[in-house]
Parts: sequence; C-alpha cells; structure tokens
Amino acid sequence: MNAIPGKTVPQGAFSGFVPSPLPPSLAWTPRLLNRLSDADRRIGQLAGEGGRLPNPHVLIRPFARQEAVLSSRIEGTQATLGELLAAEAGAEVARRPADLREVGNYVAALEHGVLRLRELPICVRLVRELHAKLMAGVAGQPAAPGQFRRVQNWIGRPGCTAATASFVPPPPDDVEPCLAEWEKFLHASELPPLVTIALAHYQFEAIHPFLDGNGRVGRLLITLFLLEKRILPAPLLYLSAFFDASRRDYYDGLRGVSERGAWSDWIEYFLLGVARMAEDGVRRAGRINALLDEWQKQVADEATKTPFRAVELLGVNAFLTAQGCATQLGVAFTTAQRAIHRLEQLGIVAQTGTAKRDRVYCAKALLAVLEEPAHLNPAGAA
Repeated sequence: MNAIPGKTVPQGAFSGFVPSPLPPSLAWTPRLLNRLSDADRRIGQLAGEGGRLPNPHVLIRPFARQEAVLSSRIEGTQATLGELLAAEAGAEVARRPADLREVGNYVAALEHGVLRLRELPICVRLVRELHAKLMAGVAGQPAAPGQFRRVQNWIGRPGCTAATASFVPPPPDDVEPCLAEWEKFLHASELPPLVTIALAHYQFEAIHPFLDGNGRVGRLLITLFLLEKRILPAPLLYLSAFFDASRRDYYDGLRGVSERGAWSDWIEYFLLGVARMAEDGVRRAGRINALLDEWQKQVADEATKTPFRAVELLGVNAFLTAQGCATQLGVAFTTAQRAIHRLEQLGIVAQTGTAKRDRVYCAKALLAVLEEPAHLNPAGAA
C-alpha cells in the first residue's frame, strides 16, 4: 500500500495536495474481495431488474431524480423528491426556487451526460459540460460554470482559511495535468470496474477542479461510469443516498486516503455502498412495479384505455394534471379529466391542495415508496 498518495506543494502559509497518478498499489485482502463480490452480485441483480422494465421510463426517471435530490442535499440543498416531481408536473411549490433550480440542474446534467455517452467516453471535456449544466443560473455563487478554477480553493469548516482548512487541493496550475492523468486512468484501467470508479471518485474529489459543485459532479460521474461500462442499463443506482446517510464515513474515507493512503478502507466503504443501494433499488423497484401492476389491473376493463395509460404516466411522475395527461397521451382535456377522476374514485390518486382549477393529483402510495429512506447499515459488514 502507498503511504500518502501524493505530494504537498508549499503555497506560503499553506500547502496544496497534489495526488499521485492512479492506480495505487492495492492489497487484495479476503475482506476486500468479499466486498467486491457482493457489490458485483447485487448490482447485477439491479441491472436485471432494470432490463425487465416494460417501460424504460418507469423507475429510471424517478430514481434519477432521487439521486439528484440526495446528491444536492449533501451540499446543503433542502428540496425533496416530492417537491421536485410536483414542480415538474406544474404544481405550485413553497420551496425556495434556488433549491429547486439546483436539483433541477443536477437532473439536466445527468440527462445531458447520458446522451453524450453515445458520442464520447467520460473525459475532461464531458466533465466541463456537466459542470456547466449543473451550475447554470445558480445565483450568488462564483462557480464559473464549465471553467476550471484559476484560484486556490480549500475544504473545511465555514469561515476557515487555507491555512486552517482540513484539506487543500492542488494549486490551480496542477488541476489540468492531474485531470489528464485521471482521464488516462479511466480509459486504461484493467482493475474491476467498481474498483476503478471508487479510485477515480476519490481522485476527482482530491483534485477539486471547480470553485463549486465538485461533489455533485463527482457523484454524477459514478452514475455515468456505470452506464458507460454497461454495468447498469440505466441510472438506477442512487449512491448519494448511502453517502448522505453515512456522511461522516464518506468524508472520513476520502480524508483517510489523502492522509494515510487508506485505499482499502475507502474501497470497502464504496463497495458496501454499491451493494446496499443496489439491494435497496431491487427491493424498491419490485414494490413500485407491483403497485403499477395492481392499478393497471383495476382499470384494465374500463371503456377506454386512457385510465390504463394514465397509470403508466404515474410510473414516470407520481404527480399528474389533466393538462399534462392530455398532452402526454395525445387525448382531449376532458378525456384526461375523466381518466384522472376514475383513478381518484379507485383511490389510486388524490388531489393535492384545494385548487378548483389546474388541479394536481398525486399517487401517494407510489410517492411514499420513492421517498422512503433507504434501509442502510453504512458501518456494518457486507
């Protein structure tokens, strides 16, 4: 194992940390191999569940939005999944617009990344594009969307200086050379893919190439890597739930690599997160599919197919409006209204709020499954 995987560069009253190129020397202990085997098995089960989806938008869209909410929450944003879905459906949401914008930007960045993977691999260019999407229109932040930092940044308690920070990333002139090595490793690594992305995630966070948004871009790249390597058929793994639930362990793991070269501890933690969230995803997907199947059976004998198709829309967004339903299904407004009324009679949806016009309905049982906290044991054994 390496001691400290990098060098310190004096910058006056403080020193910046420049990580060594990947990969490090790894000790393949039985514990690490067991964690890898468990993570591989469970993410394979999640991939299988995703591959069986009759409608690829069912689960993929709400799961991606849950990842956006939880990744943004780690950075202090407070919007909930329900608020994001309600706003997308056209409902009035009390949440601060800035919070919803940041979460919405994460969704836009993820969707942009998924499309771009058809044309180019994960690379420094894509990293900049993701950051530009993520930070677009975010007020009050000197984020320089899509631009690598030209000044020194640092990580620590609010109000700290570079001299008192808990971690100081590389000086600005070292950012692009470090990222070039990072990209080279991603393309050339012969390590198991889950180990490759665990190492690459640490490295990206250590480089910290932007003034803001580094954590969110780093977590986006995990999802995109799993898609690029065809480990998952769609963004079904929301690993940010694990990082959020074990935030102290997450930051301690990253710091442990920088300070002690504790690669095994970090990789084991990362693999445990993959296993736990894949397990949670399979369980959650099964419950959601069961709900949708049950509801479609309830409306299967209706005079028109519109109620059945409206249930399909709930798999994409648990919130529904008559206008949205009419537009998406290509039916008359009154036809959509009648279909939603039928779903309301059956107890599948209920109106949110008391509006007489532009009513918004929610499949609360479905939203409850989506918003339910993941059942995790972050510090436990795999």
